[in-house]
Amino acid sequence: MNIAFIGWLKHAGLALSIGLASCFNAGMLWRGLRRRGVYQPRPGWGAFSLKLLIALGVLGGILWFGCNDDIAWLAMSGGQRMAQLSGLVLGGIAGYFATLWLLGFRLRDFRLRSA
Repeated sequence: MNIAFIGWLKHAGLALSIGLASCFNAGMLWRGLRRRGVYQPRPGWGAFSLKLLIALGVLGGILWFGCNDDIAWLAMSGGQRMAQLSGLVLGGIAGYFATLWLLGFRLRDFRLRSA
């Protein structure tokens, strides 16, 4: 993947190739564990994953629509950029956890349950 992406994407291609390779490796591991019967997901993982995906979509939307274009960021002073970035981060955090809460996710869901 390095050969495919680094040439035309430069340093961003390196990050992309590493990220895609790790996802590919994780997928291969999951597939192998499932085939051998080592990993059997418990009931409820589908709904849990859907809640997380919805919350991540809200987080991405907040960050996407909340940021300005490059020219606006470059025109801001350092303090304004820091305030804008802090607002984006805090808004993303609030949106993510508010979405999870609205979908019924509670702190007790983080507890590890023994097998």
